[in-house]
Amino acid sequence: MSAPLIRLETRAISLPETNTDTDIIFPARFLLKIDRDGMDECLFRDRRVGPEGEALDHPFDDPALRDAQVLVAGPGFGCGSSREQAVWALVDWGIRVVIAPDFGDIFAGNAAKNGLLCVRLPADTCRTLAVRADAGARFGVDLPARVLTVDGARVAGLDLSDAAVQAFGEGWDEIDVILNREIDEIRRFEDDHRARQPWLFA
Repeated sequence: MSAPLIRLETRAISLPETNTDTDIIFPARFLLKIDRDGMDECLFRDRRVGPEGEALDHPFDDPALRDAQVLVAGPGFGCGSSREQAVWALVDWGIRVVIAPDFGDIFAGNAAKNGLLCVRLPADTCRTLAVRADAGARFGVDLPARVLTVDGARVAGLDLSDAAVQAFGEGWDEIDVILNREIDEIRRFEDDHRARQPWLFA
């Protein structure tokens, strides 16, 4: 399970470059790290820390943006290899919503399973939102209302199914969805299975 996502209002970070792949988001040399806590230290590591260990200028290290929960990205965000750690690192840092013209397919699938909302908007809109983010605008996301706002003004609707809104709102992954929607049927099957083949459970 992930933390529920229902509504938020927050600053946003802009990273408008094209094709920010999963190796940029989470460098391959950290792939042996399996504990999700502390993943944020690896996030954009090679963009944040130089070859001699020196700190580089990067928005994810800007104290004014430390509480930002929205990322406005460029086209092709999350492209490249299948790397769920890229999503884990973003979520561990505190990002809950990524807005971009398009995403790597596998990245988007991993995001939905880990409580990270991917919002696809036209490239022109994303460029405008990046400028607004850099200017300090407040971004609002309301999943029940399916709306994205900037400084209180509606910018776009969110194309989300009722099932997706519920899953994000409850913090459910796919297993949680199955257990919460089909638990009675699962228990009936288990009871019937035990009754028909009790020797398997002796």
